[in-house]
Amino acid sequence: MALKIRLRQQGRTNRQTYRLVVTDIRCPRDGKYLEMVGWYNPFSNENNCQVHAERIQFWVGQGAQLTPSVEALIMKVAPHVMKEIQQKRQEKRVKNVAKRRALKKAKKATAPVKEAPAKKAPAKAAKPVKEEIASEEPKAAAKPKAPRAKKAQPKA
Repeated sequence: MALKIRLRQQGRTNRQTYRLVVTDIRCPRDGKYLEMVGWYNPFSNENNCQVHAERIQFWVGQGAQLTPSVEALIMKVAPHVMKEIQQKRQEKRVKNVAKRRALKKAKKATAPVKEAPAKKAPAKAAKPVKEEIASEEPKAAAKPKAPRAKKAQPKA
């Protein structure tokens, strides 16, 4: 099951509030979710956001992905959480690169060495001379096509 941490719309028309939720990617935007990990109210000037950092770290550890809008929100509210997440991503990339390099090196070491064939001197072959055959009769020129007759249109 692929998980995402994303914003879920709440509230009334022209006065939206949002919940940060962990949900399956197949569920609709405002559909069911597994857990609420925070909320965001863009219309409130003070205390407009709350994030449960421990739960976000838990779900990211379980394989949940953050949407770009949630990443920006967490970066604003809890930058230490985003730094840890980015650090783990970087470690994972480095580990994968090292693994690929090791596989490539092993593959190169076990590949049979092919000897290059000795170069042969290019043979000087006589090119066949094309004899121009002069035809007694010139080729017939293509006949121009006659223009098509226009269909008569019925008068109304």
